[in-house]
Amino acid sequence: MALFRRGAPASTLDLLVVGLGNPGREHESDRHNVGWMVVDELAHRHGGSFRSKFSGKLSELRLGDARVAVLKPETYMNDSGRSLAAAARFFKVPIDDILVVHDDVDLETARLQARAGGGLAGHNGLRSIAQGLGSQDFLRLRIGVGRPGRGDHRDVADYVLSAFAPEDDREALVARAADAVESLAADGLDATQRRFN
Repeated sequence: MALFRRGAPASTLDLLVVGLGNPGREHESDRHNVGWMVVDELAHRHGGSFRSKFSGKLSELRLGDARVAVLKPETYMNDSGRSLAAAARFFKVPIDDILVVHDDVDLETARLQARAGGGLAGHNGLRSIAQGLGSQDFLRLRIGVGRPGRGDHRDVADYVLSAFAPEDDREALVARAADAVESLAADGLDATQRRFN
């Protein structure tokens, strides 16, 4: 996590975790909403409750010694940056203490990858966040959802807006991704990469 910078206002958080997804019951089980699922799991594990704030749902938690806020933007994926930027300003969180949890079609299903910075890979939620923060240097937890398999003629957009298949074991994937967020808060990026990537 970032060290205190002389002359910079201190953040009230150690980590701001943003799970990407789309609002509405029709999207609850979508692959595209796996970021929300992880944030829900973290709140459940640590006794958090959500309140409406920053055009989303926010819960403040303790993950061990770390002060963490988890946010589910309710602006739809393509406008997630507006919600996150407002939260980051309010909590005075530096860019390297922001973690975005999102689906990734370029990783096979159930594969995780924690990283700092990187490209946008055509992900409209990441594009909105980069615009809202003015930087692509935020932390990411990429959660593999794969691509449509052989014989599946859906385009990628329809695929990510559909539910996980039973064999994907969504619950185990979400639990493992929540473990990775806890690791990042407790042990930092390098240790989390060694354990989960």
